[in-house]
Amino acid sequence: MSRDIRPQIESVNAQFASALKRGDATGMANLYTAEAQLLPAQSDFVRGTEAIRTFWQSVIDRGLKGASVETIELEVYGETAIEIGRYRLLAANDAVADQGKYLVVWKHDNGTWKLHRDIWTTSQPPSVS
Repeated sequence: MSRDIRPQIESVNAQFASALKRGDATGMANLYTAEAQLLPAQSDFVRGTEAIRTFWQSVIDRGLKGASVETIELEVYGETAIEIGRYRLLAANDAVADQGKYLVVWKHDNGTWKLHRDIWTTSQPPSVS
């Protein structure tokens, strides 16, 4: 397997953004391995395809309309890769809903790269209540 997998990872990231823009939580969830886990803030682990689909559907239902990601580092270890990057989440009218950094552990699964562990943290200051 080629160690230059950046184009493949960027393609999956583009598919993720496209599915989000369409409001397609199932399409988003299908980009993850069957054993995948999300580690979102203010939440417990989100494990497995159906739970991941439900999570992303709830985010879409709350008004998330788009995302962009920028890969900063990508390291490959055989069938596993680690990506570090920046993200921006968009609401209606391309208003920035959140932005920050992320770490994804990828797995090469049946000939394609899939998200396996997905964690992100905001870079925005906390809101004071």
